[in-house]
Amino acid sequence: MKGLRVIAGALKGRRLETPDWVGLRPTSDRLRETLFNVLAGRVGDARLIDGFAGTGAVGIEALSRGAAHVTFVESDPRAVRLIERNLQHCAVSDRYAIIRARFADAAHRSAPGSFDLVFLDPPYGPDVIVGTLEASAPLVAPGGLLILEHARRDSAPAGVTSLAKSRDIMSGDSALTLYMPAPDEGSGSLP
Repeated sequence: MKGLRVIAGALKGRRLETPDWVGLRPTSDRLRETLFNVLAGRVGDARLIDGFAGTGAVGIEALSRGAAHVTFVESDPRAVRLIERNLQHCAVSDRYAIIRARFADAAHRSAPGSFDLVFLDPPYGPDVIVGTLEASAPLVAPGGLLILEHARRDSAPAGVTSLAKSRDIMSGDSALTLYMPAPDEGSGSLP
């Protein structure tokens, strides 16, 4: 796999290590650039959780662009070590936490409304999407945003629990689906 890089911000241009094992699918530079163009003004001072963090590229990009804090959640010990190496290589020494756990377990231990941005990149497959969304819905702060990366062929539901879909973005074989707290949850209208 071609190496990953930090696209913008204080860490722009830093190269990130990629996995040397099968089964980890890092978010490409192109898709991350699209994601952060969409998020634009939401990242600065945001609290973000990078679920199924893999290489840590999304969370590191958020830190580079001024996020207040990033929580990386990853269950694979090899990936946890990879995230640690990438953070060390970028000279990031604070404003983050790494939780080695299954995402659902980490989500259940987190306080409701803890995150302004929730980014999820679970293993591709339609059977994983709904359960992941249900586990993460309580984490989204009022006015916050949840972003689900998934295979383009796997459609994301219009809503789940307290979240409503606001936008789909297609890029190659991947898709990003954005969710906001549903209007009846007191968050106002969708963009």
